[in-house]
Amino acid sequence: MANIQIRKYRDEDSEAVKELFTSGMNEHLPSSFMHVMKQPLTQMLLMCTFCSLMASSKSFLLPVLAVTLLLAGVRQMIAYIFNKHIEASLKNDLNNIGETYLNREDSCFWVAESDGQVVGTVACLPAEDAPEFLELKRMSVCRSHRGMGIAKALCRTVADFTLDRGYPAVTLYTSMVATDAQKLYEHMGYKKIRQFLLPEFFAKIINFTLIEYRLNLEEEK
Repeated sequence: MANIQIRKYRDEDSEAVKELFTSGMNEHLPSSFMHVMKQPLTQMLLMCTFCSLMASSKSFLLPVLAVTLLLAGVRQMIAYIFNKHIEASLKNDLNNIGETYLNREDSCFWVAESDGQVVGTVACLPAEDAPEFLELKRMSVCRSHRGMGIAKALCRTVADFTLDRGYPAVTLYTSMVATDAQKLYEHMGYKKIRQFLLPEFFAKIINFTLIEYRLNLEEEK
């Protein structure tokens, strides 16, 4: 991992961190769209639309156009949901990283730097639903610097910090479409605790779930 330094966040990193988070989130758009397309409800809607228009209009072009518009609408809806999440994150914890992570007890935010460029991020803080654990958050690595062990080093940084603070475990949440992240966490010793639907109405319709992972540090000793 030559020329890579993991250090605490500084205020001048703000824009780079936000850009890295945004680009990382947008990478999941295609896989999220494919997930929606595989759902029986989606396939039934497309098939019924196509068949009903084909039967009523006696035209092949009209149902094709209608299905195309439906597909475009679904993709726009997914993009809208992602954008709302990105906007909320940028207005909340990523708007003032120092206040959220650096000025609070048992919390921290790190960046991975390569030749003066921020190429990775990770943070942790006491888990909201389980304050006896620290929660790993904001894990992201620039696409151009993946495969260099940066994500593993960031995971270890959080684990070491958690041990130093006397917490027994690290917990985290990731989406069902983030398959590379799931492989990373499982490789680093995290165990899947549960998988659950997001509470939003559209998420329930498309069967979009989050996965909770936990790393028991007492077992790692």
